[in-house]
Amino acid sequence: MTLKLKIGRKGYVIIPKAIRESVGIEEGDEVIVEVGDGITLKPIKRVNIEELRSALKGHLERLRALPRLKEPTPGEMRISLEEEFDE
Repeated sequence: MTLKLKIGRKGYVIIPKAIRESVGIEEGDEVIVEVGDGITLKPIKRVNIEELRSALKGHLERLRALPRLKEPTPGEMRISLEEEFDE
């Protein structure tokens, strides 16, 4: 999307509400400014710490529920390393 905006007296640019809403920018949010061939603004994604903690806790519980795998001893291996690398 390309949009023409006017620079204010103090260098301010007002980003229209529809654009802010479409990328999830709210008052007080921070953006990254990249300068190259032009200027690019990218919103810094906010992280809800409580949601993150909850997701990580659920992931840890699922990992703990997995069956423990027993590592094979050398005598239990069904294929030798030479056979594995010959393929």
